[in-house]
Amino acid sequence: MNDCIFCKIISGEIPSERIYEDDDMIVIKDINPQAPVHLLMIPKEHYADVTCLDGNRAAALGRCLAKVKDIAEAIPQLKDGFRLINNKGESAGQTVSHMHVHILGGAYIGDKLI
Repeated sequence: MNDCIFCKIISGEIPSERIYEDDDMIVIKDINPQAPVHLLMIPKEHYADVTCLDGNRAAALGRCLAKVKDIAEAIPQLKDGFRLINNKGESAGQTVSHMHVHILGGAYIGDKLI
């Protein structure tokens, strides 16, 4: 996608603070953090949201999610816990139409979902 900010970050056209990268994804620091630690797990393949999953995308996303444990263990503030959030659509708060998962932690988040 030529105008997708996440695609531009993945390609290196826009700089980012990368925490992790492999063949399937990058993990970067969110530029507008909502918690002391706020990361974005972004699949390298461009697709809009979770409803666009097919077998190959689901397998790749599964590999991404399997790395969450390693990522959390590498960041001391996440060792006590973290929250994963995926938004689908504008009314749910999705502001970039490229599938991504928020990883939030570093403080007590509370019982509320938002």
